[in-house]
Amino acid sequence: MTTERGRSGPTITEVAQAAKVSRQTVSNALNFPDRVRPDTLARVLEVIEELGYVPNRVARSLRTHATRQIGYRLGPECADGVSFLQDSFLHALTRAAEEEGYLLLVFGSGRSADELTRYADMLRTGSVDGFVLSGIDPGDQRPAWLAQRHAPFVCFGRPRPATPDYLWVDVDSAAGVEAAVDHLVAAGHRDIGFLGWSSASGPGHQRLSGWGRAMRKHGLGTEHRRYARDTLTDSTTAALDLLRQSPSLTAVVAASDTFALGCYAAARLEGREIGRDLAVIGFDDSPTASMVTPALTSIRQPLDEIGRTIMRLLVARLRGQTPRPAGVLLPPSLVVRESA
Repeated sequence: MTTERGRSGPTITEVAQAAKVSRQTVSNALNFPDRVRPDTLARVLEVIEELGYVPNRVARSLRTHATRQIGYRLGPECADGVSFLQDSFLHALTRAAEEEGYLLLVFGSGRSADELTRYADMLRTGSVDGFVLSGIDPGDQRPAWLAQRHAPFVCFGRPRPATPDYLWVDVDSAAGVEAAVDHLVAAGHRDIGFLGWSSASGPGHQRLSGWGRAMRKHGLGTEHRRYARDTLTDSTTAALDLLRQSPSLTAVVAASDTFALGCYAAARLEGREIGRDLAVIGFDDSPTASMVTPALTSIRQPLDEIGRTIMRLLVARLRGQTPRPAGVLLPPSLVVRESA
């Protein structure tokens, strides 16, 4: 096929001619496939594949003022369990963005106080089309700040307070922890403790509430709980205090796998064997969960589905649509291993 001078591949005009459609139809097939009849869309995509057409993203950006880039702020260095989750989420989000024809622009901002300045710089320079926010805690300023500037964004986590205009995707952590308690009760446990963050954090509040709800449902007390930072040292100290102050405990639900490993360390110090003397369930199903002895029962988050759902909502917002519902709550799954 003859191509335009200076180009190494077919043009959009040539694709349109081969598919017997207009240039606008080809553009819609690439950018707004929902606007194209299914049979026409199939024909256009077949021709694109056959000719090996690659859209000129630079030219399209100049015409539409769209960068086809999504901004994501990489959080500060954190504990191993949280770091694993952030890394896995980042990979899932990158894959989901690419499936939608976008690139993920990852940036750091040093101190949390500098984050809004980075958002302002990126909006002023037109570096991205929208943002994905994670690490959502009560009172987070970012959703309201971006909404006031009409910047498209989706939260991984539920913003509090929320408005119908905030788009978010979250895992039903409370339901996951409730399922963990149900599993332990079915195995005969009655004295079940909780180890995690305080309720001041978003995930901490949800996981603690799920434990409390399940314990009350089974007529069990909720006094056996301890809070700590999500580090192995702090979680071991808190777990040791929990076991010593509540020697009747036969099981612990931990708000993360790091907290669960703290229970492992504390149990060893107390001469108790995990899986026999003390059942432990973690959260996040990190690689460590299947590698420790005994293998850790843990609650797994559907990260790939989270990434795809976030990008679906964000792309809809970028197209001027109003997705409903504005929030999507996804169920986690309990992966049962030797520790429980």
